[in-house]
Parts: sequence; structure tokens; C-alpha cells
Amino acid sequence: MPDLSSFLDGAGVDSAVFGLRPDYRVLLLAVDGITPGASDQHSEALLAAAEAAVRELDGHAVEELPHIASWREAYRAFGAKPQRTRNSLEALTRRAGSEAGLPRVHRLTDLYNAVSVLHQIPLGGEDLNRYDGPPRLARATGEEPFHTVTDGADIVEHPEPGEVVWCDETGVTCRRWNWRQGRRTQLTDDTTTALFILDALDPMTDEALDAVADDLLAHFARLGPDVRSARRTIRAGSADQPRPVRPQPGELP
Repeated sequence: MPDLSSFLDGAGVDSAVFGLRPDYRVLLLAVDGITPGASDQHSEALLAAAEAAVRELDGHAVEELPHIASWREAYRAFGAKPQRTRNSLEALTRRAGSEAGLPRVHRLTDLYNAVSVLHQIPLGGEDLNRYDGPPRLARATGEEPFHTVTDGADIVEHPEPGEVVWCDETGVTCRRWNWRQGRRTQLTDDTTTALFILDALDPMTDEALDAVADDLLAHFARLGPDVRSARRTIRAGSADQPRPVRPQPGELP
């Protein structure tokens, strides 16, 4: 069983990233003891609630929603074109409001996708056991490998120099901050230990960021009798120090 707190203690955000957006904060949430399962009534109800919330926007442009607009600015700061490579929050919000609706994958992915839309925050989910060392957010050199799939075939791509990427010792786990997750560390039907990455920019407050983690944990508590977790928030000026938080029920101190 992994030591969740030790894993998070090793995580980091390079100063070059904060140079782009000093208001950036990330809350890392590690969860163990998950019982894998297919989509169920609870995850379906949450997805439906997220879709309904987007439909209630009543014609408001998705790209003008406050947090989505902030992430579009962040993408432009490192040279990405947000209209072509949409941050994960914008992509999910647009899909939630479309005829297709949000994807139904399995209950773990369904839950975090729904929470992402409901709380309006980019939120990534990864299989923690597939990591090679702790996660780090950095600006790419352009040489890092990124394992993905194109037309059904496994391929290796490389990020653009200066691109903001999540990575571990083996390579990139997510490109363009929160645009596309890699195949190597993706959640599967067998995932029992997961890492969730909650990305925040202004105008999202620290209190709202913590509330997202609390909501996730409340849903994840249904995914097994022995679910446990640990969290860490990293922000500019404190990248090497975990932020003290009050443990939630079932959460490691």
C-alpha cells in the first residue's frame, strides 16, 4: 500500500510556471482503497446534474465563464492557442452542454468529470501506481516523451519547448497544463489508487479549491470500505512546503 503523504511531499511546481501565473495553485489529492466499478446510479446522477448545470447557462458563452477565461489567458502565456487546444474544463463544459453529453467511462472517471464541471475547475485523474516518482509541473525542454494514442496506435510525442507539462521520472503525464493526459498513467477499470490534480487560477479562491477536494472525497467514500486519502496544496512562495489542512473523515493527517 503506497504512502500517500510521502508521495505528495515529493511533488513540485517549478518557479518558471509561477512566473507565468503567480496566482496559480494546485491541490493534489491522493486516494487509496478504491474498489473499481462500472458507472452506477450515483455517478450517472452526478453526470446528469453537471449536464443540467451547463444547460442552465442560458446562452452564456462558455469561453467567457470566469475560470475558463482565466485558463485561456494562461494557455496564451506559454504560446498555446486556446481555441485549438482547450483546457480540460472548457472541453468538458462544452461537451456537457452538447447533445452527446459527458462521457460515461467508469464510476471513478465519471465522478471526477462531473465534479470538474459542477465546480468549474480543471481536474485530472491519474493512476498513482503507474507513476515513476512524484509529479512535477514544469516548462518542457521539448525532449520529454509523451505516450499517447493516434488512430488506435500507440505513439510517442514530445511537447513544444516552453510548454507547461506535468511529468514524472519517465516522461510527460499531461500536456499543456491540463489539456491531454497520457496513456501511461491514465485511470483504468482496475485503478485502486489514484492521484487527482485540481488546478486553480483567480478568481477561484482557496476556500473554493478546498471545497472541491472535500466534495470529491465525499463521493469517493462510496467507492470502498477502506478509502483513505491525503492532500497537499502548492502555491507560489511555498512550493517546497505542504499547506496545513484539517484532515477529513478517512483522510490521513
